[in-house]
Amino acid sequence: MTSLELLAPAKNLECGIAAIDHGADAVYIGAPRFGARAAVGNSVDDIRQLCQYAHQFEARVYVTVNTIIYDDELVATQRLLTELQEAGVDAVLVQDMGLLKFGFPCYHASTQTDNRTADKVRWLRSIGFRRVVLARELSVQEIAAIHREVPDVDLEVFVHGALCVSYSGLCYASQYCFQRSANRGACAQFCRMKFDLVDADGREWEHQRHLLSLKDMCQIEHLDELITAGATSFKIEGRLKDAGYVKNVVAAYSQRLDAFIRKHPGDYQRASKGRCTYTFTPNLRKTFNRGFTTYFLRGRQPDIFSPDTPKAMGEFVGTVKELRRDSFNVAGTASFANGDGLCYIDANRELQGFRVNRAEGNRLYPQQMPRTLRAGMALYRNNDQEFERLLSRVSSERKMAVSLRLEPTSDGFSLSGEGITVSIVCEHQKAEKPQGDNILRQLSRMGGTPYECSGVEMADGFDYFIPSSQLSELRRQWVAAVSQSNVSSRQEESGNSDEPKRKDAAHCAVPPYSHAYLYNIANREARAFYVSRGLTDMAPAYELQQPRQALLMQCRHCLRYSLGYCVKHGGEKPRWREPVSLRLGDGRRFRLEFDCKHCQMNVYAED
Repeated sequence: MTSLELLAPAKNLECGIAAIDHGADAVYIGAPRFGARAAVGNSVDDIRQLCQYAHQFEARVYVTVNTIIYDDELVATQRLLTELQEAGVDAVLVQDMGLLKFGFPCYHASTQTDNRTADKVRWLRSIGFRRVVLARELSVQEIAAIHREVPDVDLEVFVHGALCVSYSGLCYASQYCFQRSANRGACAQFCRMKFDLVDADGREWEHQRHLLSLKDMCQIEHLDELITAGATSFKIEGRLKDAGYVKNVVAAYSQRLDAFIRKHPGDYQRASKGRCTYTFTPNLRKTFNRGFTTYFLRGRQPDIFSPDTPKAMGEFVGTVKELRRDSFNVAGTASFANGDGLCYIDANRELQGFRVNRAEGNRLYPQQMPRTLRAGMALYRNNDQEFERLLSRVSSERKMAVSLRLEPTSDGFSLSGEGITVSIVCEHQKAEKPQGDNILRQLSRMGGTPYECSGVEMADGFDYFIPSSQLSELRRQWVAAVSQSNVSSRQEESGNSDEPKRKDAAHCAVPPYSHAYLYNIANREARAFYVSRGLTDMAPAYELQQPRQALLMQCRHCLRYSLGYCVKHGGEKPRWREPVSLRLGDGRRFRLEFDCKHCQMNVYAED
């Protein structure tokens, strides 16, 4: 049986618990420091509490320690890893190879280590990584090829959420422009900014558009293809998102994974235990999204970027029909509520938004009538008040069904289930009337525990009277014993490392880069690591020593293709004279290189 894992983001402890409650098999969360989202660090105590909660359902907790580390931070990082291990963390995601020396029981290679080829994945496995988080840009065919060549490493793939336009770990634009390093968890989102596109003659081809801003990924309709390709962990992006987002997206993907498993019951299973019941119907378009794309899942596709806005537009709800001084009608079938947030793209291709003050059927009264709203414009809802109200309450319950068996012993009774047996000393009394209903009622009162009783077996002819207090005591003992057994088995599992053998490490050369700073070597331990593996062409990380006219981004998104000028893919011959550049509003320029051999667009600094 292949275990499939739905991996959810956790901004904090609340979001982590919400993810588990709504069907996640694992959660990834930021540590107090050294995570790729510096704004959302969490205390080790909160992480410990999340581990305790998740482990009840045999769900896992992974912690992101996936920034590059400076020399003066190594001691603190080692101390943090020790604390995380003691807290019960199942794995840490890392980017910096210097951290391997610190011996955490299970390392995952973050997508920040630029994992897009079988050679890179094979090398990572050879140095001890149990799992590799693949680049978001890979197609199903590329994922399948990696799995065929390196079948003995877990492959984790992103399936939902925001997309970085550059291959992760190889983006230095934020550091170059704002001294905020993406590799240090402080990305300033350079790719969401407005640019002009100008050619070598200074001619402007695009004016102030979000040319590097991508739509959000959504692979919910293609999970079966990813599973068949060999992926086993399906990652939702969003460690900056709130609990409502996590609840909705996790529930949607959890239901879809369950539906796939029902079709293949002998081949696949969920990686954790428990069945969720929801008080709402998940709808991915009702929570934050920039519009959806499958990205490169099936090769290069048009319409993957969002040049008009980098903001969330939400779900399409109709078109503007008729305007009055203080209100307007919407043509469509959507229903509206007071307080809904709506938006539209105006005639200048700018996103405009407003709040509905009062809704009377399809006639909407905004707090203030938008000046640029016109009849015929498409209208989107990016804040659904009714849906948000549903998600703000308790919206899911997760329980593990258990079948119990009640039997008499020589001096009392025993209760068994899930391989655990407890007993009490109790006088045997013959029942004067059938006791089955009361026994089932008392033993089923699992309350706030993660268990629900699916039935109680008793031998034929079981006709004993057992006081309700004694049945309750049996139930309490059994819950305590099975919970402790789960804790003990996890501790034993974490103590028996099945770390991949490194016997082939010497035969796996370090994958080469065209520029030495792309190895992101920021401390002495990382430097020593690469020296021990025969790398001779090294340079300090870009954050420590910035070369002139540096390669700032490597993107599979290509403007030549997206604007219709890729002859290789059926577009017209470019009319501009290259090189073309992106130009910020303040005049700074970034040269574009179209690497057609690798079907890639590179972005360079123009110092």
